[in-house]
Amino acid sequence: MVAGLILAAGSGSRMGQPKAQIEYKGERLVDRAVRIFKEAGVAKIYVVLGAWVGEVNGAQVLVNENWQEGMGSSLRLGLSTAMKDASISAILVSLVDLPGITPSAIKAVMESEHDLLVATFDGAKGHPVKFSRSHWQGIIDSAQGDVGARNYLATRDDVSYLPLETLARGSDLDTPEDLARSDI
Repeated sequence: MVAGLILAAGSGSRMGQPKAQIEYKGERLVDRAVRIFKEAGVAKIYVVLGAWVGEVNGAQVLVNENWQEGMGSSLRLGLSTAMKDASISAILVSLVDLPGITPSAIKAVMESEHDLLVATFDGAKGHPVKFSRSHWQGIIDSAQGDVGARNYLATRDDVSYLPLETLARGSDLDTPEDLARSDI
């Protein structure tokens, strides 16, 4: 089974508030992310919260008490939790602030046969990313600060890339101005 992991623990310093709770087109970003994963056919979804903690329907909430350390700590928590479930063979990781991600984009990444897969948008690396179980410990060991899996992936020559610009938009919401734009 491929599980989903949505990273949503940050304080959203440039946004002025945690992004998970922000409403975009009438829906909290965290609920939107979970819905999109569900619509893509992802049955088990973890959401890592931290600066803001609340109920998220359709997902198992993991609270990152060390969220101030950056995305790496949330990724470590999510992967460590998923390791306890032997039925999970790979994990699909995305960020809460990507409202342009679509179920078809998530499904394309999920259904890829590649063990290490990074989505691209017009040549730029982005999310979602997919990691098979055999890579989790290496990612846990290397994820620090806001780097996430980047250091681990930089050491690998078997990373595959999947262009998604025809299926989704990879723009993130970082500022109130981004939120006000309609082309995200």
